[in-house]
Amino acid sequence: MQKFHPATQALLATLFTWGMTALGAALVFLWKEIGRKTLDVMLGFAGGVMIAASFWSLLAPAIEMSEGMGYPSWFPAATGFMAGGLFLRLVDMFLPHLHFGLPMEDAEGVKTSWRRCTLLVLAITLHNIPEGLAVGVAFGAAAAGLPDATYGAAVALAIGIGIQNFPEGASVSVPLRREGMSRWKSFWYGQLSGFVEPLAGVAGAAVVLSVQPLLPFALSFAAGSMIFVVAEEVIPESQSGGSSDAATIGLMCGFTIMMVLDVAFG
Repeated sequence: MQKFHPATQALLATLFTWGMTALGAALVFLWKEIGRKTLDVMLGFAGGVMIAASFWSLLAPAIEMSEGMGYPSWFPAATGFMAGGLFLRLVDMFLPHLHFGLPMEDAEGVKTSWRRCTLLVLAITLHNIPEGLAVGVAFGAAAAGLPDATYGAAVALAIGIGIQNFPEGASVSVPLRREGMSRWKSFWYGQLSGFVEPLAGVAGAAVVLSVQPLLPFALSFAAGSMIFVVAEEVIPESQSGGSSDAATIGLMCGFTIMMVLDVAFG
């Protein structure tokens, strides 16, 4: 895959992560229900992968790249990280969405007449924006030839995001099926939640290739947006079903797997 343009590499990598979302969503053809404890563990696992990726694959390289750029090495990481969180906060405020298990009156974002299933899918789609962006930025950074951003690390990040997208896909389609939607519709909406990742991935790669001095800021921005999603949505949801210990173990497993992938391949 190294022979392709970095934007194409990002597209192929995020098509893989989208495919893993679809594969997870396909579990709806096997089961109508998945126990709440299992869903909590899945969400915890996804959160652990995102936390580990935010540091090992994004923040740490951003700090290393910042040395010798004429300002404190912590500055791009700090400003980019906070900007990513604030960006997701704005999206969270305005994009209509609804978390699973909540009534329609608890929908967030601007008021809308959209259907419940649409709002549920948009809640998970929020998770996938920073994930796709992170993969795209990682491949763009690797193409810049900087020693702290390697092709192997970008591939490891894509694999890690893909692994955690499998349970994310199931966590969308199975609850939709439980609410009475057909299997095919549940699968369709489950995989659709990952559609934004290729778009965000290509955009991230294109930006950092066009303006290379933005690389550490872009890496940190992706990290900040992922941590916002984990802290604001993934962890609270995983801990709210009465299986907090199992969800925490899932988070630790996800963190460990992503850390191993990044250290081994990066």
